[in-house]
Amino acid sequence: MDRVFKALSEPGRRKLLDRMFAKSGLTLGQLCEEMDMTRQAVTQHLAVLEAANLISVVWRGREKHHYLNPVPIHEIYDRWVKKFERRSLLALDQLKKQLEGESHD
Repeated sequence: MDRVFKALSEPGRRKLLDRMFAKSGLTLGQLCEEMDMTRQAVTQHLAVLEAANLISVVWRGREKHHYLNPVPIHEIYDRWVKKFERRSLLALDQLKKQLEGESHD
C-alpha cells in the first residue's frame, strides 16, 4: 500500500490515471498528449504506477496499451475511507432524527 500512496502523491501521475479512467487502453503517445512533460517523464511516471499495480499493460503488436487497475484504490477506500464515511453517515442520521423529533413536538 505504501507504493500506491507514493504513486498517488504526484499530480502528474494522478492526471495520467484520470486519463486512463476516461479512456482505457491508451498508448504512450496518446498519454503524452495534453501532458506538460516529456515523453521520458511520462514513461517514468507510468513505471511508478505499474510498480504500484495501479495500471496494467497489454502489448498489441509493437504498441503497449495502458489500463487503469482500480483494485488498489478500492483497497484504500475499504481501509481508509469507508470506515470514516460510515461514522459521518451515522452522525447525519442521528442529526436527522433529532431534527425530525424536534419538529414533531
